[in-house]
Amino acid sequence: MPASSSSPDLAGALRQTGITALLTFALLVPLIGFETVQNIRNELVLETRWPLLLVLVAIVAGLRFLQLFVIAPRRAEAAQRPRIEIPEALRTAFARWGKPITYGLIIVYPMLALVIAGSGAGKFIDNFGIQILIYVLLGWGLNIVVGLAGLLNLGYVAFYAIGAYTIALLGKNYGLSFWMMFPLAGVLAAFWGILLGFPVLRLRGDYLAVVTLAFGEIIRLVLINWVPVTSGYAGISSIPRPTLFGIPFTPGPEGFAARFGLEFSPIYRMIFLYYLLIGAIFLTAIIINRLRRLPIGRAWEALREDEIACRSLGINTTISKLSSFAIGAMFGGFAGAFFTARQGFISPESVNFGESAVILAIVVLGGMGSQVGVFIAAIAIIGGTELLRELDFLKFLFGADFDATQYRMLLLGFAMVVIIIWKPRGFIDRREPTVILGERKGVSARLVREGPR
Repeated sequence: MPASSSSPDLAGALRQTGITALLTFALLVPLIGFETVQNIRNELVLETRWPLLLVLVAIVAGLRFLQLFVIAPRRAEAAQRPRIEIPEALRTAFARWGKPITYGLIIVYPMLALVIAGSGAGKFIDNFGIQILIYVLLGWGLNIVVGLAGLLNLGYVAFYAIGAYTIALLGKNYGLSFWMMFPLAGVLAAFWGILLGFPVLRLRGDYLAVVTLAFGEIIRLVLINWVPVTSGYAGISSIPRPTLFGIPFTPGPEGFAARFGLEFSPIYRMIFLYYLLIGAIFLTAIIINRLRRLPIGRAWEALREDEIACRSLGINTTISKLSSFAIGAMFGGFAGAFFTARQGFISPESVNFGESAVILAIVVLGGMGSQVGVFIAAIAIIGGTELLRELDFLKFLFGADFDATQYRMLLLGFAMVVIIIWKPRGFIDRREPTVILGERKGVSARLVREGPR
């Protein structure tokens, strides 16, 4: 590419910026420009919010101009320059100390939150710790189906709901403990994963997506309308929570705090649940890595690449598909069990299609088939949406009535578009091969030469 082609084009940048501003204005007028409110006579009145709309349009237009006039030319120039190699010493140090440091930070995170936030640490342990880990578990479960087996599943939240309602119904109605119900939540979710797998054995792509989406909606509608069992929209409350060797985290004399002579605080339960999830996360990572190296894991990846080639090689695609649905659903059921342990309450509103979309976004943005990428994406997406709850300082820019939580999904969607442009294949577009030779071996030239033999 000649050097002049990467120079900034002011006229073209202004033209594209104007088009972007007009499109943004047209899209945001019904969403931001108008608002329905109730007056003192309990009537709906349409009000306008032109200043807020113009500020948002100006922000989008400014970012578009910055991308066209500054970022794009610099990226074009950088593409012409030789790539800077990472020093071998730095690469070796990262490979040696990266994982231990990461594991250490994950393990001591509750203690760091207590030291930094004090009595307010519960919010950070719960929202930025437990919630993110639940979505990591969900992302890894869906990653088996979508990332490894290549089967698009838009109804994954159904297995999440099955695990959650298993804990809720058995605990509330039969008084079973969390530890007795936890394995059953995964088993029942896996069973329903197999039931879903049978009708879709011959489907792929869009058709598979539509059927799985319908399955998720069927489960949600059953939970809403089967009121005698699920209580419908009212949900189920007072669900038994996990205990430490039979010691509950309650304020009574038999509770954890009283047993150990501590002042009662709900933060003990949060820390306990956090470390339970850490154990489940590490165990899940080990299981998935082992499965990838087994014949069934290699069959999943072969199925993802080419199903016809799979059949020609004698791989049983029926077993491969059903096993991916079952194992992925099992991890979704476990995540649902942890959700009820965290909330103590479950309702159909917690398991709608939006949850499936978020989980799928975590898998896609993290990198299909990459466990590390899914972990990073869960932190970025779930942690980012939670951070928007803390942006009260934006009221100085947009006005006292501005509530950042109302625009969380809008900003999340914008961030996802930026990430997809920056990293089209996800955060981690490379991953370790499934099978690695123990040592380097030479290959004979007669096996790799070109031309007629």
